[in-house]
Amino acid sequence: MYKPIEIADGIYSVGCRDWDIRDFHGYSTDEGTSYNAFLVLGEKNILIDTVKEKFSDELLSNISRIIDPKEIDMVISNHTEMDHSGAIPKVMHNIGRDKPLYCSKMGAKNLNRHFHLDFNFQIVGSGDELKIGNRTFSFLETRMLHWPDSMFTYLVDDAILFSSDAFGQHYAGDKFFDDQIGDEIIPHARKYYANILLHFSPRVQALLKDVAKLNLKINMICPDHGIIWRDNPAKIINAYDRWSRQEPANKVVVIFDSMWESTTKMARSITSGIESEDVNVRLMNTRKWHRSDIMTEIIDAGAIAVGSPTLNNSIFPVIADVMTYIKGLRPQNKIAAAFGSYGWSGEAVKILNKEFSEMKLNIIDDGVRVQYVPDASDLDRCFGLGVKIAKTLKKTLSCKKK
Repeated sequence: MYKPIEIADGIYSVGCRDWDIRDFHGYSTDEGTSYNAFLVLGEKNILIDTVKEKFSDELLSNISRIIDPKEIDMVISNHTEMDHSGAIPKVMHNIGRDKPLYCSKMGAKNLNRHFHLDFNFQIVGSGDELKIGNRTFSFLETRMLHWPDSMFTYLVDDAILFSSDAFGQHYAGDKFFDDQIGDEIIPHARKYYANILLHFSPRVQALLKDVAKLNLKINMICPDHGIIWRDNPAKIINAYDRWSRQEPANKVVVIFDSMWESTTKMARSITSGIESEDVNVRLMNTRKWHRSDIMTEIIDAGAIAVGSPTLNNSIFPVIADVMTYIKGLRPQNKIAAAFGSYGWSGEAVKILNKEFSEMKLNIIDDGVRVQYVPDASDLDRCFGLGVKIAKTLKKTLSCKKK
């Protein structure tokens, strides 16, 4: 529990921190997360978003330090995923079920299906405004960023953007604002983007253009996870612009697993070949690195190389897990190559190339296959594959600059 924080005149952060969570839909959250909710006081008192159901009492306790929850006049739900809507039934029970619950059309549909309760839904869409006393709330639907119901709420006079899951981070530390934590928060934001929003990158680009057309002044961004951007909101907006463009960098991620270290030896030789061409490289063993950390490294890589032994005429289970995860997030603008060892059948490289093809990655080589244990000539072929990957990447980057 933390003490509610006044983030602007009459506006409070009243959410909760989840110190213990270490897995969020298959995404490792090594420093926990927060579920942010915001209380706006005025002629009418408005709660923007709630928290995960198990933290309902903590949310109500935080609100009670400021006002009696019964004095809340309405609730705005920007996003119906259960980490932000789970407390809605208890909140509405405490403040009065007949009070307005503002959300998108899809939001009302989702909340009905989640809770099977008859709330007093007030449907809003892009461009709609809610004027209460000296405060004006404007709404912007952000469909599929990252659910069909998602929307932003913009507090016009204070120039505060309540951005739901956009611009957030899974972080439950003791800092609450960007100026308190500095650049230490950027890796958390990058990981969040890579693992939650990457496959919506075209929509992110479209949204950023729409926001630019509106010419909104933004003094503060309040996401539903992590710190609040009050010192330099443009920093995270610019980062989203950069990440969503998926422009390749001079970097290769080599991903592998191994049964008897043969594929490990191949991976190391490929890595050496890449390094020999002055290209940055990350060597990531799927037994040592979580899939979400691998994905975070892939976000700005210009190339990936994936290695797997053949097991039961297929790729290794842990590699299959990572490839399924990567495929779902749809990385773009990357070259790819496969490698692997085998005993008697050797399908792994072919299967990996099929996965690359379905992801629309640029496969630059048929791949290197080695039966049993690689000898010196096999490792030379692996080194050569690393050189080929690096040279192809450098040529690609050079062409893009021109």
